[in-house]
Amino acid sequence: MRYSVLSLLANALTGQKSWKPAWRDAAPKPSYDVIIVGGGGHGLATAYYLAKEHGIRNVAVIEKGWIGSGNAGRNTTIIRSNYLLPGNEPFYEWSMKLWEGLEQDVNYNSMVSQRGVLNLCHTDAQRDAYARRANSMRMSGADSELLDQDGVRAMYPFLDFENARFPVKGGLLQRRGGTARHDAVVWGYARAADRLGVDIVQNCEVTGFIRDAQGAVVGVETNRGPIRAGKVGLAVAGSTSRLTAKLDMRLPIESHVLQAFVSEGLKPLIDGVITFGAGHFYISQSDKGGLVFGGDIDGYNSYAQRGNLPVVEDVAESGMALIPRIGRVRLLRSWGGVMDMSMDGSPIIDKTPIPGLYLNAGWCYGGFKATPASGWCFAWTLAKDAPHARNAAMRLDRFRTGHLIDEKGVGAQPNLH
Repeated sequence: MRYSVLSLLANALTGQKSWKPAWRDAAPKPSYDVIIVGGGGHGLATAYYLAKEHGIRNVAVIEKGWIGSGNAGRNTTIIRSNYLLPGNEPFYEWSMKLWEGLEQDVNYNSMVSQRGVLNLCHTDAQRDAYARRANSMRMSGADSELLDQDGVRAMYPFLDFENARFPVKGGLLQRRGGTARHDAVVWGYARAADRLGVDIVQNCEVTGFIRDAQGAVVGVETNRGPIRAGKVGLAVAGSTSRLTAKLDMRLPIESHVLQAFVSEGLKPLIDGVITFGAGHFYISQSDKGGLVFGGDIDGYNSYAQRGNLPVVEDVAESGMALIPRIGRVRLLRSWGGVMDMSMDGSPIIDKTPIPGLYLNAGWCYGGFKATPASGWCFAWTLAKDAPHARNAAMRLDRFRTGHLIDEKGVGAQPNLH
């Protein structure tokens, strides 16, 4: 619904009393065709595409907190499809295409901003690696450009080109990459799924699983009572191993905290997304003017949504090495999300060995940018009981068979050989 300036002003002066909730706060029914555990972007997108693409509308999204209370609201909002390997790049390019049509599809302003993503290189070997990745991207239909030092300088003259320990030599640019508003993405998918009949059940924590005599999962136990289902899909990011432990299932993932930061508001400085190739640091500027940036994961396993000071120091050092002028900018706040880190840096979208249970996990650093394709492919896998070609390589058993997608998160580890 479009509001005029006068109607917005009237609602502001009356405390928004006439505004209605964007989706129903549903109470759980006794049973559903499909239950999606996890009310973040991936879970809500899965429910939406189940209803829209496959006509499966007797679906519940179960969230232990409120919608978007996990990693969906704790990330740096970057979207891109600049991956290398054939098991990943077509998937992320499909996600980029879905991002480009998302606002029209769900009829919600998700603030998708294709402002460009620039990965900087600092050595000849790194430049050669980016050339290889750029060619792989083009083979999958994505856009890519290799920039020399002058090309990067023309875009961002304030970078440290000469005096840094790792001078900027060039970069890999994807102009179609950029950012999207994380909470607006969640709200858009939630409202669109709700309008197709999906129940969104908040403050409903899964405490166990219901299994039949053959061991198949046929529902979940929650703090609001048992809920039965034909199929159960897990999309709970860093809490995945906690839930599968209730089924005595061990997974090839670890949970780590990933911190992010935002500065005080500044005048426009960075109109795109920049990643530092000599350290794990990435930065953009929000529409409100704050510099949004992050770095590497904390160095130990944790389920806590908070970070630690050594990582703050490391991220600040990388930022100063790349953009010395930000040294006097004040840090406004930081936050932490729990990442489910797979052993090869690539995700898992697959059936599990337990009938009735399906898995969406192991997203490492790539969770937010994958939101549309993750939901689309997970919905396909749930509906068809088989993977789509776009997520066929993201099998759970690849860690047993050796068919790894060793992407290292693409950005998680700098290539300085």
